[in-house]
Amino acid sequence: MQSYIDEAEKVLLHTYNRYQVVFDKGEGVYLYDMDGKKYLDFVSGIAVFALGYHNEAYNEALKSQIDKIIHTSNYYYNAPAIEAAKKIKEISGMDRVFFTNSGAEAIEGAIKTARKYAYLKDGSTDHEIIAMNHSFHGRTMGALSVTGNPHYREPFEPMIGNIRFADLNDFDSVMAQVTDKTCAILFETVQGEGGIYPAAEEFMRRVRTLCDERDILMMLDEIQCGMGRTGSMYAWQRYGVKPDVMATAKALGCGVPVGAFLMTEKVGAASLAAGDHGTTYGGNPLACAAVCKVIDLFEKQDVLANVNRVGAYLEKRLDEIAEEFSCVLERRGVGLLQGLQFDRSVGGLIKRAMEKGLVLINAGSDILRFVPPLIIEEKHVDDMIEILRKCIAEIEGERQ
Repeated sequence: MQSYIDEAEKVLLHTYNRYQVVFDKGEGVYLYDMDGKKYLDFVSGIAVFALGYHNEAYNEALKSQIDKIIHTSNYYYNAPAIEAAKKIKEISGMDRVFFTNSGAEAIEGAIKTARKYAYLKDGSTDHEIIAMNHSFHGRTMGALSVTGNPHYREPFEPMIGNIRFADLNDFDSVMAQVTDKTCAILFETVQGEGGIYPAAEEFMRRVRTLCDERDILMMLDEIQCGMGRTGSMYAWQRYGVKPDVMATAKALGCGVPVGAFLMTEKVGAASLAAGDHGTTYGGNPLACAAVCKVIDLFEKQDVLANVNRVGAYLEKRLDEIAEEFSCVLERRGVGLLQGLQFDRSVGGLIKRAMEKGLVLINAGSDILRFVPPLIIEEKHVDDMIEILRKCIAEIEGERQ
């Protein structure tokens, strides 16, 4: 395994500080490295592998599509894309779908949608988008421009212009940024990288009312918190506050790179038209076959019921950890998107957990993020808590 790591450092661009492991295969909620060591996975490819590893029905659907056709381009129709669009409409309640290759590309499309929608109203090109501080929407230039963390943006400035930032769950801060040029308000329904902060229902309803009154587009990033992770197919459905535009990805394909941005019929009829947007690979038959099977399996396996049951249990066990250890300041999250905030960096804690066979990641320097496969059971939560408790106790002991 070390020889692979050494070779990677010679050939790959060093844009990731990777953990010193090479994963070789997965089974259910477990990963195995090249030396055969078993790991309990509470990362799931950063909220991607919702159905766990080696799901036979999922694998067979992809194999079957590979034997038919993988790619044709968007000059032509393909059946899996049409079926996938129908299914994602059903689970989201949205009306029009554009398939992308990633979440960042979905955000790019949402930004273009908002600006074209506003342009068609008045012919101006100086419209503004309000995004949130501490948000994360992706690494491409457009997505980075609406990411509310200067650390990510500064080396690559100038960004795209006319972006203003407000604070999630502070409606007054949003109002302070609204002008007659505002065309969209964008935020994550649950902030992920920014620290696992759910949007409050009152905040969402007030933003929705503002957008309705002024014909501003409400745009939600459901890339990480969507596809069942909070106990609803999309997190906004918990409150019934429907967006005008929505971005989705990650668990949408459960490992196959695919995302989408969706919109209402009203927006679809008055924004992007032929020639305004495109992608070579987006919506290809292989990716959309994955989407179709994922959505089918979510229903067949009653994934949402499992998230609500096990998510409540995870919250309870994490609350116990927060109560037991003074270094844990707070638990936040919804369903199987949870975070523990510590009074210190969690890098060492993640490394210890890895050594003990538990895969965790952070969300900011001081927050442990828990985004396991959505098929986990209570026994897996118990196993995770046992390892986590040992790791925290060791670190606490070393401080004394």
